[in-house]
Amino acid sequence: MKYTKSKMEQLVSDHPDLKKRLKVLMKEMELEKGFALKALYHSEVTDNGPYQKDYQDLDLL
Repeated sequence: MKYTKSKMEQLVSDHPDLKKRLKVLMKEMELEKGFALKALYHSEVTDNGPYQKDYQDLDLL
C-alpha cells in the first residue's frame, strides 16, 4: 500500500476522530499538516491499522 496525501486528507475528512488526532499532532509536535498526515498514515493505516480498509476503499470511489 502506498501513501497518498490526497487519500489521507479524504480519510481524515471522513473520520472526525482522525481529524482530532491530526490537530493534536500538529499542535503538540509542531508538525506541518503534510508531516502530521504521514504520521497518522503510519500509525493508523499501515500494518493492519484500524483505518487500513477505509483507506484502501478510497481507491474504489
